[in-house]
Amino acid sequence: MTEKMNRQWRLAARPVGTFKDSDFKWTEEPVPALNEGEMLVHNQYLSLDPTNRGWANETDTYLPAVKLGDVMRGGAIGVVEESRNPKFTAGDLVSGLLGWQEYAVSDGAGLAKLPAIPGIPLTAYLGLFGHIGLTAYYGLLDVATPKEGETLVVSGAAGAVGSLVGQIGKIKGCRVVGIAGTDEKCRWLTEELGFDAAINYKTENVAEALKGACPKGIDVYFENVGGEILDAVLLLINLGARISLCGMISQYNATDRPLGPSNLFMLIVRRARIQGFLVSDYMDRAQEAMTQLGQWLMTGKIKYRVDVVEGLEQTPRAVNKLFDGTNQGKLVVKI
Repeated sequence: MTEKMNRQWRLAARPVGTFKDSDFKWTEEPVPALNEGEMLVHNQYLSLDPTNRGWANETDTYLPAVKLGDVMRGGAIGVVEESRNPKFTAGDLVSGLLGWQEYAVSDGAGLAKLPAIPGIPLTAYLGLFGHIGLTAYYGLLDVATPKEGETLVVSGAAGAVGSLVGQIGKIKGCRVVGIAGTDEKCRWLTEELGFDAAINYKTENVAEALKGACPKGIDVYFENVGGEILDAVLLLINLGARISLCGMISQYNATDRPLGPSNLFMLIVRRARIQGFLVSDYMDRAQEAMTQLGQWLMTGKIKYRVDVVEGLEQTPRAVNKLFDGTNQGKLVVKI
C-alpha cells in the first residue's frame, strides 16, 4: 500500500507584527500508525481566527503558547478515516483543535461529533454553528444582556462574530449600529443584514459618526477591535451600559505596547460594566445556542457568510486577511 503522507504547517519563529511566510515551515511526513484509543482524522476545513496570532506568541494566553517546531494550532472540521477509539467510528464528522495539517491523530479529547444535516454545508459549522455562533450568542445575550429598544454598537461588524451579533441584536429589538472597514461591508450590514446604520472607520470620523448614528447614546457595545474605537464609544455610553469584550484585534500585531483607553473614567460616570469572556465558558450550554441559531437560520432571521481560501498551502498568507480587513465573513481554508 502507498504510505499516506501528512502535509503540515509548523511554527518556525515567533512573529513580529503580522505573520510572515518565514514564521512557518511546511513539512510532509508519513501518517503514524494508530495506537489503541486513537483515531485518524482527515481534515476538510481549517478555521482561521484572530486567536491564531496570540497562540503564536511566546507568552501563554488562555491556552499554552504553541511551541516552536510544533504543528500550528487551529480549529478544523474533519472526517474520521480510521478509528481504534470505541467512541468514534470511521465516517464520523468531528471538530476540534486539529491543527494546520491535512491529517490529525487524536485520542478524541476535545473533539465534538457533528451531525450531518442535509442541506447544511460543512462550512456552516465554522461560519454559524460551533465557536463562532457560541461566541456571538452568549457574548451578546449572557454578557451584555440587551433589552428591546436599546442601542447596540458592534465593532468588527462585518466579521464572522460581529455580523451575527448585530443580527441577534435586531432579533431582540435593538437599534444596531455596525462599524466596518469598507463601504461594501457597510452596505452589506445595512442592506442585507438589517443593521440600522453602519460606519466606515477608515473614511469617517468614528466619534462624530457615532453621535449621529446613536442619538440616544449607547447601551450595549460588543467589542472586537479595541483602541481608538473603544475610546470613542466610551464617551457615548449611557447609564448602566454593558460592554462585552470579545477581542481587541487592533492590538494583536502591535510591536510596541499600545496605550490604554483614555476614557475609562466614563465607566464610573455612567456606572457601566465591561466584561471579558471566552467561548469555552459556554461549551456546556452549546446545544441551547445551536438550536436557537438553527431556528433563526431556517426562518430567514439570520444569515452568515464564509470566505473560503483554497488549499492548505495558502494558510500563512490567508490568515493575515483577518488583520488587514480583506476577509468577507468567516475565514476558512478548504484543505
